Amino acid sequence: MKPLKRKAYEAALEPMLLELDAAARWLRHAGKRLLVLFEGRDTAGKGGVIKAISQHLDTRQFRVVALPKPTERESTQWYFQRYVPHLPAAGEIVLFDRSWYNRAGVERVMGYASEAQVAAFLKQVPVFEKLLVDDGILLFKYWLTCDQAEQEARFAERRDDPLKRWKLSPVDVAARTRYADYTRARADMLAATHTRHAPWTLVDFNDQRRGRLTLLRHLLDHLPDTQVPEPVFDLPPLAGKPLRERFHGLRPIPSWQPG
Repeated sequence: MKPLKRKAYEAALEPMLLELDAAARWLRHAGKRLLVLFEGRDTAGKGGVIKAISQHLDTRQFRVVALPKPTERESTQWYFQRYVPHLPAAGEIVLFDRSWYNRAGVERVMGYASEAQVAAFLKQVPVFEKLLVDDGILLFKYWLTCDQAEQEARFAERRDDPLKRWKLSPVDVAARTRYADYTRARADMLAATHTRHAPWTLVDFNDQRRGRLTLLRHLLDHLPDTQVPEPVFDLPPLAGKPLRERFHGLRPIPSWQPG
C-alpha cells in the first residue's frame, strides 16, 4: 500500500476532528471521563497521533501525560500510584504518551524492573483497569505497530534532523539491538492484559498518516454516538469604528521580516 499523501491525509482528517470536537462537547455535557493510552515501540508515532488528535481540543479540557522516569521516592511506592493523580475528572480527556505499561516493556527489557515485579504487574493491571472501567472511565488502549526497517529509518531521521534529535535518548539507542526482546515482552503483555473490559487495539503505523486516521476513526466509532447541540454565538455590530491597539508610550517590537 502506497504511503498516504499529505493532501489526502488532511482532507480525511478534518471531518474526523469535527466529530472529535462534538464528542468532546458531549463528554463535557455528560460529565464523562475519557482515558486513552498510546503504547508502541520507539519512533512508532505516539507523539504525532496525540498532536493530531489534540490540535483543536480545548486545552482546559484535555491533558497529555508523558511522565519522566520515577524519582527515588516514587520507585518505592505502589507502582500505579504515580499514575492515579493524572486520571481524568468529569468532562476531561487524558491522553497518555506511554503509561503504566512501561513496566511490561522498557523496564523489563532494559532490566529496570525484576521479573518478580513484572509478574506482579501483569497480574495486577487487569484488576486496576477493571476498577477504572467499573467507575465509569472510558478506557482505550492502543498499540502502534512498526516494523524494524521502518523503525531504523526513523531513528536515522531523528539523528540527522536537529529539530528531532531531542527525541533520541541513550535508552532508545540501546533498545535498537533488542527488537526481538521487545517483541517477546509485548507478546507476554498482550496475553496477560488483553481483557474484555480493557482490550488492546493494534494499529499499523508503518505509514504514520494512515495510522493516525485509522486510530482516530476507531476511537470515534467506539465512543457513544450522542449529539449535543453546538452553541451558536451572535456577534452584534460594533458601536462606532474599530479602535487601534494603544500602549501609551510603549511599542511592540519590530515585526519579523524575511532575511
